[in-house]
Amino acid sequence: MTKKIAIVAGEPSGDLLASRIIGGIKETQQDVHFTGIGGPHMQEMGMDIQYSMDALTVFGYVDALKSLPKLIRTYKGLEKNLLKQRPDVFVGVDAPDFNLRLEHRLRAEGIPTVHFVGPSIWAWRYERIQKIREAVSHMLVLFPFETAIYEKEGIPVTFVGHPTASQIPLVPDKVAARRRLNLPVDAKIVAILPGSRASEIKLLAEPFLRAAQLLAERDSSLHFIVPIVNAERRQQFNQILKEIPVPNLHIYDTKLAQTPISWDVMEACDAAIVASGTATLEMALYKRPMVIAYKLTPMMKRLMEWKSGQSKPYVPWVGLPNVLLGHFAVPELLQEDCTPENLVEACINALENEMYIAKLKQEFMQLHLSLKQDTAKIAADVILQVANRF
Repeated sequence: MTKKIAIVAGEPSGDLLASRIIGGIKETQQDVHFTGIGGPHMQEMGMDIQYSMDALTVFGYVDALKSLPKLIRTYKGLEKNLLKQRPDVFVGVDAPDFNLRLEHRLRAEGIPTVHFVGPSIWAWRYERIQKIREAVSHMLVLFPFETAIYEKEGIPVTFVGHPTASQIPLVPDKVAARRRLNLPVDAKIVAILPGSRASEIKLLAEPFLRAAQLLAERDSSLHFIVPIVNAERRQQFNQILKEIPVPNLHIYDTKLAQTPISWDVMEACDAAIVASGTATLEMALYKRPMVIAYKLTPMMKRLMEWKSGQSKPYVPWVGLPNVLLGHFAVPELLQEDCTPENLVEACINALENEMYIAKLKQEFMQLHLSLKQDTAKIAADVILQVANRF
């Protein structure tokens, strides 16, 4: 009898991850029909795409408000279809605002649900745990410390590892990465990663570039490398660069490569100035010292505080490497502390303090080993167990 598995992935990383999970499920059980929301990778694996994941891919609160009518139509249409089709299990990949709502509705109608990538309740809005308890039959989490949270709350949970930890080599090859990027093999190189959103470029490019200027004045042999996510962000970045020129600056368009240019940039650099986000974890997996920085406009800060009911996270760190290691392994310069002078001071330490660099690399290696699991297989096994149990 054919198993029916519904999956919703809301962004490219989820599409790739879900496609691998589909592959893992097919290795164990051939007679499976997959349906839901996804992208090209899931479609290549034979999934019946009811709606494109573009309907769910939004960036920030303003974009979400503009996309609300389309999101509602997509949600209502998929909900109606799944209640009629009654899959053996529903799998929500991230996209918690969309997926948890849908999971709650489906589970109330007797359809078991698995949610992959636990929302960061350990940092913001812990009260969401009640909704998760009602919506999710089994939670799959990326980080080891998250299992204790869900176990305490009586929610079945499995740590599956972080898929990126299996994609990034344990021992990076700096020379090979520099050759791929046509960079000098023996130069000191600083990566500048100001983020992928317009608001991040607007607020972070200026202090990051001014810091690069100061570092270049101090050492004219330094090179700087910047990955830019698309043509719009590159144009925005170039406008700022006109006012703050930096010598030996190399810009790479990440959309023009088969493999992530941003990962080549991380592998090639000696140290980095990076916007808080997923890139900080990737940089840690490449064992590179970094300075984490971030800024929000007063309006966005108030909006976040209003939505979360908090003025700051529950944990004292915002950068994932620090959260996972449980201390300030790398500096965090946020809001008014994100000045060119502060960035320079922290960056010099990341480039020149050999004892600090060696200790940090050891910590990042242990972090990498803890996150490196056969994520797709573990997730696939749990999903099939849930599908067969109910």
